[in-house]
Amino acid sequence: MPSRILVVSPDPNLVSLLGQAMSREGHEVLLAKNPADGQRRIGVDRPALTFLDMGQEGGDATDTVGRLRGSQTGQRSAIVLIGEGDPASRVRGLRSGADDYMTKPVHPAELVARTRRLLARMAQRPAAASAGAAHAAASSSAPVEHRPRPLRGEVHAYYGAKGGVGTTTMAINAAIALHRVAHRKVCLVDANLQFGDHRVFLDLGPERASIVDAVTAPNIDADLLRNLVVNHSSGVDLLLAPPSPEQAELVSNDRHDLVRVVETLRTLYDYVIVDLDKRLDDNALDVIGTADRLFVVMTADLSCLKNVRLVLETMSQIGTPADKVELLLNRSNAFTGINVKSIEGVLKRTVEFQVVNDYRAAISALNSGDPFMVHRSDTPIGRSMLEFVRQIDTPVPVRHVVRQTQGQRQLLPALT
Repeated sequence: MPSRILVVSPDPNLVSLLGQAMSREGHEVLLAKNPADGQRRIGVDRPALTFLDMGQEGGDATDTVGRLRGSQTGQRSAIVLIGEGDPASRVRGLRSGADDYMTKPVHPAELVARTRRLLARMAQRPAAASAGAAHAAASSSAPVEHRPRPLRGEVHAYYGAKGGVGTTTMAINAAIALHRVAHRKVCLVDANLQFGDHRVFLDLGPERASIVDAVTAPNIDADLLRNLVVNHSSGVDLLLAPPSPEQAELVSNDRHDLVRVVETLRTLYDYVIVDLDKRLDDNALDVIGTADRLFVVMTADLSCLKNVRLVLETMSQIGTPADKVELLLNRSNAFTGINVKSIEGVLKRTVEFQVVNDYRAAISALNSGDPFMVHRSDTPIGRSMLEFVRQIDTPVPVRHVVRQTQGQRQLLPALT
């Protein structure tokens, strides 16, 4: 639906790029050279969305955003900041109260996709607000317990018994299937902090926001995370790993940064899917402790079976409930000489889930940055993933959160 878009910037190149992109979308583009002019135009023209250029210096946009908000009359419109890509500028911008933050240079395709999503989200607010006001007026004397409760989504952690078993492939495609087939709101977290692969698997560039932007902010809260997640074309929201290995150190074990992020995300989504690092470090153990389900991804080979046995022993030693840990056999129909019955005999437990081997579809998806659940869901591996998702998209019993002590963590064997 065509909307009125205001661009507040003295930069002719940025104005030209934004103007052309928005005009092609059918929007009416208005221009203002500075925030004062922008305030006037907002009060008179009431744009649906305002782009505010923070300039080369960045700086604190809190006062400027506040003045622009004060000029709005009637329906609240969106404000998108455009600034430098360093974490400090991005965090300052998001904390100022803006609805989104885009980094320079702005990519036209990303600009169009994020603008469409933001305008659609803003368009839904008046109806929701009216419905909420009507409900409040009709039931002002209703007991407190009848009011809607905050969302507490499920956290599913995916851990690979060894490298190369397809953990990231399983996590990404399960997240997409949960959204597309089960119609769930899903956030996918890349918790391989040093060498995360989601940017590659999903064809995303290094300039996108990451978990570092969250943990370096003064507070980790829902509003901050809403603005930091990457809205993927599959419909799944992503919280990416740092773009470089050295930035992983900014995610603190002592502050329990990763689990604080995950716990906040579960208030916003039906499912939070966490793709864990293959190392069982403190960050991974924090997530396992708070997760509702832990899927141990494995393949049918002796080396992997050895590691699965060690993982199961470790989970038992640190007090993880047995029913939280579930085995996911990937490439289940690949000929290795070890069948499911043999695996269950060696491990003395059931393999709960299986996903078939379909090398051609899987490697094609990996090389193209296009997950097989997006355009190849009718392949054998796609149908197998759909069956897996149908099985897991069910309520799970409330489990005790496991808090491992440092002493317990010293029991961990070295998993290779």
